[in-house]
Amino acid sequence: MSTTTTAMQRCPRCGNENRGTNYACTFCGKRLRIESVERLYFFRRIEEEWSAPYSFLRKIYYLFTNCPRAFWDINHARKKSPGNKIFFLISLIYGFMGLALFSHLSVPGVYPIVNQFAVPWMGFLAFFLFGLVYHYLFFRVLIWLFSKGANYAVDYSERLESRFGTGKEEVEKYSEAQMSPFSIYKGGVLQQQQAHKNKMLFCAFTPFMLIYAIEIIIIAFGFPSNILMNESTGGLPLLFEGYKVVWAILYALEALTIMVWVPSLMAIAIRELSNSSTFRLLIPSYFIGILVGIFYFFFRPPFIAF
Repeated sequence: MSTTTTAMQRCPRCGNENRGTNYACTFCGKRLRIESVERLYFFRRIEEEWSAPYSFLRKIYYLFTNCPRAFWDINHARKKSPGNKIFFLISLIYGFMGLALFSHLSVPGVYPIVNQFAVPWMGFLAFFLFGLVYHYLFFRVLIWLFSKGANYAVDYSERLESRFGTGKEEVEKYSEAQMSPFSIYKGGVLQQQQAHKNKMLFCAFTPFMLIYAIEIIIIAFGFPSNILMNESTGGLPLLFEGYKVVWAILYALEALTIMVWVPSLMAIAIRELSNSSTFRLLIPSYFIGILVGIFYFFFRPPFIAF
């Protein structure tokens, strides 16, 4: 669905010209169009004066409680986006899920007879390392899918190319000092940076930090204190087949996050990057999120043959 046009529109606040398809002024942030969905608190656009990036902890707090403000701030200093740190923290918390799960397992001859602390921490290390690879690949696939949906809805890639360039052309036009709040280039700070789109879009997966923390609590209380793991008791199939309800709850939490929470954040992040329609981005984002969430829930043990 093409949105390309040569028409220009002048910002009523700062007087600068913007592309006809822009929804906010790229110089001062003034909304040029108001969509009905943006009247909702969760999807509103921030029009305040920006001065300096929020701290990492404040960004995380706003990503949970006030995501439009979080991405508004991140978009003004995309190079300092916390996306990579968030990815690492998600994998770290995933490692503690392994610690919680393996603390319930009893492996004869290893745990607890030989070393009562070894198996849980081996579980932590295994889950953490697996989480680094798994989440990186999974998040990149999701970003690719959401980007494809955004391409159809608002010509996302074309808008990024026109604003930031691509490949070797995508370079910082001015130094960080030149783009300070006291610089004459301050008004163009949004488009004078690299896109840093992956670092910014990784922030949309912040909900997994909370969901995994909740799952750690569920694992801690949902499994018995001593699950015997050997060939006579069934090994890993027992762990899944014997506790389907617990696993179903864990998978449901993650699936709902993929279906609702992540698409909402992803749409807002892409909106800020591409200066495009909120409503038109939400439709493909939710569609993709629901499809992936359903697949994610039903194509995992114990719902498939182990």
